Amino acid sequence: MTNTMMLDATAPRPLAAFRLRTAIGMRWFAVAGQLGVVIAVHFGFGFPLPLGPLLAVIAVGLSMNLYMVFRQPRPGAPLTERGILTHLGFDTLQISVILFLTGGIQNPFAVWLVMPAMLAASALPTRQAVGVVGLVLLSLTVLALVHYPLPWVTPEGFALPRIYNLGLWAAMVLAVAFTSAYAHGVAREQAKLAAALAATQTALAQEERLAALDGLAAAAAHELGTPLGTILVTAREMERELDGDLREDAQLLISQTQRCQRILRRLSSAGQAGDAVHNVLSLDALLREAAKPFLAQGDGSAQDVPRLSFDLDPRSDAPMPDRLQRRPEVIYGLRNLIENAMKYAAETVAIEASWSERFLTIAVRDDGPGFPADVLGRLGEPYPRAEAVRQKERMQKAGLGLGFFIAKTLLERTGATLEHGNAPGGGAYVEVTWPLANLRIRPTSRGKTRPIETVTA
Repeated sequence: MTNTMMLDATAPRPLAAFRLRTAIGMRWFAVAGQLGVVIAVHFGFGFPLPLGPLLAVIAVGLSMNLYMVFRQPRPGAPLTERGILTHLGFDTLQISVILFLTGGIQNPFAVWLVMPAMLAASALPTRQAVGVVGLVLLSLTVLALVHYPLPWVTPEGFALPRIYNLGLWAAMVLAVAFTSAYAHGVAREQAKLAAALAATQTALAQEERLAALDGLAAAAAHELGTPLGTILVTAREMERELDGDLREDAQLLISQTQRCQRILRRLSSAGQAGDAVHNVLSLDALLREAAKPFLAQGDGSAQDVPRLSFDLDPRSDAPMPDRLQRRPEVIYGLRNLIENAMKYAAETVAIEASWSERFLTIAVRDDGPGFPADVLGRLGEPYPRAEAVRQKERMQKAGLGLGFFIAKTLLERTGATLEHGNAPGGGAYVEVTWPLANLRIRPTSRGKTRPIETVTA
């Protein structure tokens, strides 16, 4: 079994899907808006604008788009990090030059500089995003100090007080910083969640493939039974007819054929794909199958290995649950929790089960140091972040990153609720509670079994 509890807890880069078609479309919109605003302000409102330089800068943006359209035959292809950086850097400079010609940050359309910074923060890794945001902040600072006067209809023009100009600059800088940080955080969380969910699906698919091996073994045993029987009958006939060394060879063939039949009977007893014998488990069998990789090392015979114990405590007059469905999500999720407890227990790991008429609770407890206090509240997140590298390394060693998220996700997928914490006397615990209806199976009209629909606890 792959040890998912020790998967790397380093979050993936927040590189979003940013396609060339998106960059071209946004620039078409920007060029059309810039041209429309220039025409409206100059001819509609009568504000004098340096039309020649402005139209030249807008034409540069138009030329860039035309170049990209004809140069790239696949506009739907995703851009590389360098491509995204180039497009956003170009847009920042083009907008900055237009603002330089029309009043700097005093121009109401200076807010457009927020857009490249926000897009870079959501679509680029941290280092490249910081480069674009830094370019935007540098442009705002230059535009606050040096720019053409804001176009105005009166001869004396329009000039804002220095303190007000400083306030505009501060507001724009804060807007860029806040929106960029927020966009970067959202994109990063989305990327982490997507990667964690992909790992969860991979782990579940692997467990389902492992669960299917028993069925394949039973099918192979059934198919190989007939030819092995024929070989055995033929070998016995040869034994009666032959003498000397050939007779000994026939006896060897008989013994080896019988050995193959015994092996196939053991494989067949492991279960058959889709039948009730394989898919129906008792509560004790469910717990032992989840703990199967650790039973040999937790029987008390090995030194420095925690002892694994099972405690079926009803705590009620309800009968012990039976006819439980064998679900890979349940087995894999519990196995991850047991694995984590076995690694960090001092002497014992206890797997406890309690039940009532409607609910089943399985608890995994250990007598180890417990969950680190600084990450206890973040357990269950795909990549819980510590406040320092030392804490982060400790979390990875303790298996509290992606593996715990996978176990939690798989178990909640079956309708379970999880509680975790540190016991007052020391050690950690994780309690998983299901509505019994989610785990039991019932016979259909044809005598087969099917799961009862999942309900929320």
